[in-house]
Amino acid sequence: MTEDTAHRVLEAAGPIFAEKGYEAATVREICTRAGVNVASVNYHFGDKQQLYLDTVTQAHTLLLEEVPPARWPPDASPPQKLAAFIHAMLTRMLGQQQLGWQVRLLVREMLDPTIACKPLVRDFIRPQLDQLLEILDELLPASVDEQRRYQMAFSIVGQCLHYRVAREFVALLIPHRQRTARYSIDQLAGHITDFSLAALAGISRSAGRPSSGKRTASRRRLGAAES
Repeated sequence: MTEDTAHRVLEAAGPIFAEKGYEAATVREICTRAGVNVASVNYHFGDKQQLYLDTVTQAHTLLLEEVPPARWPPDASPPQKLAAFIHAMLTRMLGQQQLGWQVRLLVREMLDPTIACKPLVRDFIRPQLDQLLEILDELLPASVDEQRRYQMAFSIVGQCLHYRVAREFVALLIPHRQRTARYSIDQLAGHITDFSLAALAGISRSAGRPSSGKRTASRRRLGAAES
């Protein structure tokens, strides 16, 4: 058995796990689609669980290669950083047609977590959340407590995720012409950014003076304690 065999198993496993989920997918079906012997999974991956973990890792790695985490110039303002973050997230969720099963698998994992959830959060989702929280540190007063910042970050992510999870409902509710004209990634990113900045500005006005942006270290300690 060669590394090519392992690659074929991974390529076959991804779409099946994305369609059926971890429990319903079978090793036999995966190996049949890959055109390899059922012993290939144990030989290369140890068991079905490790194959699933490797498949989820591969899915997120490929997605981040296609759409890396948001970057900005050193002189970017906090609103510009938020806009870049939101645009990257929406592009990752909506704009990668060639990575269809990868996105479906990761969304399935978020909605119905399995044994892959903890390493997925640790290795991929936590760094992106920390990036968003650092942006919020620059946009919010220091008086806004840590857990409220987490809730605001989740609200921003939730707006982006909505257009992935509920896209079929959006398609039924919004006529095609309007979706084409008003629901591009750029337009949705602009809307979510404007909406979020307006909410953050309202919170800042009610909470006090601008943030000193000194919360990153304490947040990292919180994340480490919880992991």
